[in-house]
Amino acid sequence: MHPSVLQPNASTPYLGPPVDPPLPRSGYILLAVIMALFTGPAIVLNATVIIVSLMHKQLRQPLNYALMNMAVADLGTALTGGVLSVITNAQGYFSLGRTGCVLEGFSVAFCGIASLCTVALIAVERMFVVCKPLGRITFEKKHALGGIALSWLWSLAWNLPPLFGWGRYELEGVGTSCAPDWHNRDPSNVSYILSYFAVCFAVPFAIIVLAYGKLLWTLHQVSKMDGVEGGAVAKGEARVAFMVVLMVLTFLVSWMPYATLALVVAFRPDVQIPVLLGTVPVYLAKSSTVYNPIIYIYLNKQFRKYAVPFLLCRAGQLVDDEASEAITTVEPGTSKVSPS
Repeated sequence: MHPSVLQPNASTPYLGPPVDPPLPRSGYILLAVIMALFTGPAIVLNATVIIVSLMHKQLRQPLNYALMNMAVADLGTALTGGVLSVITNAQGYFSLGRTGCVLEGFSVAFCGIASLCTVALIAVERMFVVCKPLGRITFEKKHALGGIALSWLWSLAWNLPPLFGWGRYELEGVGTSCAPDWHNRDPSNVSYILSYFAVCFAVPFAIIVLAYGKLLWTLHQVSKMDGVEGGAVAKGEARVAFMVVLMVLTFLVSWMPYATLALVVAFRPDVQIPVLLGTVPVYLAKSSTVYNPIIYIYLNKQFRKYAVPFLLCRAGQLVDDEASEAITTVEPGTSKVSPS
């Protein structure tokens, strides 16, 4: 195989370096370094989101449950796809065998789709809180936990079939990671890939677009109303909406090139893809695990005051913040500060 072209189902062996690798040794080392630079911070930051959320009851709110679930999914992706990609790229080939390929492909896809479904859940939550499409029905803890459970069950339902014969997990990119087999033209595999793309990418994406379209329209209308009661609350909601919109955009920028590449290959299996064009979307998708906690920590003031001291090991500031939280609370639906 010519090194400048990524062939479908390349005959890269599982138990030794390929005779004609698609990248030079230095290219694999570079990919290992890049993945390490993304994976290390992703593990630290997502673990911080989870630990700090568990430590402080002030963070246990419906939106934060969903954000913590996203951190769990991203941490799972980083620990499986990220860490394994560092190892296999450092070796220059996928050294974990056929079973390891299936397990890695399933784990990364399982966590990745759960994360995307959680993004859709966050969009729906924000729409209900800001737009109130069903009147004064509130989005409570039970709704958040139900949505979280649904996101994992949905992902499990669509990532299990390749383990039982409908679809399969196979090497992708430069042969150092595994994913659903986009190249195989067997009718059963093609039907799985098209169904998978529709329900695991298109449906969550449609929910995200519709929910945020409604949310942004409502915020635009509210912004025209100067001096109305609750204006401070509307501004606060706008800040939160900006945070989650940015999270959605970074997620889609990370994953859409990969999804588009996979769909093109599924429809045109004989297409010849330059190795860089075929590899960049794979690692761009895996890098998404580091973006969400960064956005969450720096754009969410409530979370930032707990996460930053935790990362800097400044326990004293955490105690001060807990005391401050006990003194004042913000009444729901108002801009007033009252005694706790």
